[in-house]
Amino acid sequence: MKRSMEKALIRKDIRAITANRRLLAALWIVPLVMTILLPTILICVIAFAPLESDELQSLATLLPANLSAAELRGTVADLIFNSMLPLFFLMIPIMAASVMAASSFVGEKEKRTLETLLLSPMSLRQIFYAKILAAFLLSMAVSLLSFAAMLFVAEAESFFLMEHFILPSVNWIVLLLLVSPAVSLLAITLIVQGSAKAQTVEEAQQRGAFLVLPVIILAAAQFSGLLLLSIWILLIFGILCAAVAVWMMRRSYRHFTYETLLK
Repeated sequence: MKRSMEKALIRKDIRAITANRRLLAALWIVPLVMTILLPTILICVIAFAPLESDELQSLATLLPANLSAAELRGTVADLIFNSMLPLFFLMIPIMAASVMAASSFVGEKEKRTLETLLLSPMSLRQIFYAKILAAFLLSMAVSLLSFAAMLFVAEAESFFLMEHFILPSVNWIVLLLLVSPAVSLLAITLIVQGSAKAQTVEEAQQRGAFLVLPVIILAAAQFSGLLLLSIWILLIFGILCAAVAVWMMRRSYRHFTYETLLK
């Protein structure tokens, strides 16, 4: 019975987001920018920028010599798609998690349903993990759909503008299957913990927005050449995030009490 109630709570939380136009719009703004607008701008720059431009020449130094103009543009597109976009893509699970997780407990407070939820047969532990799982599932769904949209748009634009198909590297597999879930789980745990103490959804979302700053710093380092993204960096980063996420989840639950939620 309790297992069915957990599933019902997960479905209720997901429906609460998808039925709210304001939250649903916030859930898709960042993915649309990261997966449609940004790749389109980059591909258009690569397709139409003069080969003598400083930007293309600096990237050309990282590529094999004696490439034709078409090969150079296509290879640069592959390099940017596989080395620079993955870090920006990490913002998607964080922002998706912040929208869902921020409204987990504070949303119950605003709707005056928290007391009813706490009086249900489910334990506080089950409620806590059900809230995290609901946000995690929605975050992963948004991430996977965003990647599919980005890959379709990037491939279509690259083919029509440069007659070149972009070849996704193994970095994307590590990102989607390890790094993105780990980062999402870490962000959700921190935001749910803050949601229990926040008084409004906006307050909880503002706390979650600060989690994007490390990704922005990494992306800036990537573009400046201070950090070159590789599969080993992604693996180490993903494993560290997963370990910290599990530790934070267990630590957060120890401080999760009825008194904290009802304040």
